[in-house]
Amino acid sequence: MTDRAADDAALIEQYLGGDVDAFDALMRAHEDRVFSICLRMLRQREAALDATQETFITVFRKADRFAGRSAFSTWLYRVAVNTCYDVARRNRRRTADPLPEGLDPADPGAGDDYESADIRPDIEQALAALPSEFRAVVILVDLEGLALETVSEALNVPIGTVKSRVFRGRRLLADSLGNLRGDSESQSGETNA
Repeated sequence: MTDRAADDAALIEQYLGGDVDAFDALMRAHEDRVFSICLRMLRQREAALDATQETFITVFRKADRFAGRSAFSTWLYRVAVNTCYDVARRNRRRTADPLPEGLDPADPGAGDDYESADIRPDIEQALAALPSEFRAVVILVDLEGLALETVSEALNVPIGTVKSRVFRGRRLLADSLGNLRGDSESQSGETNA
């Protein structure tokens, strides 16, 4: 058990014992990651803020249902993803605005900051177009850097399903995006292969 997981387990016990400050400590420890997940899934800052708040309200009310079979953070991410699904269903009729420029750091894989800024809207649009089950897995694995096992537990699906959804989600993104870096790089990659 990691230090964070042990700290979370202790804080949950304290909260369930009546210590409201323990819940505040849990929230402070995880609010940035939960907001990041919500923002990437919903693509609207206000909706992500609302979903983050709803996530913690749900956890506040239902903390006694946390069975401890997995890390608290895994359970929390599952609540966050489910909350995002609910918010998206409620807001389905509204069109999504793209994330404002400069909200996240530049893509370190891009050649320079200008190139990164140029392709970011295309990536966000392609990610938003993914079916929700693929989008959730791609966000949790590729953007949030969570382990496959953690994502499997968070989404309550077998690890093989997570692997399949990551593969298919990446394939759909690649098909949607095509080659955004130009023909010269694809040709040089082909000749070096």
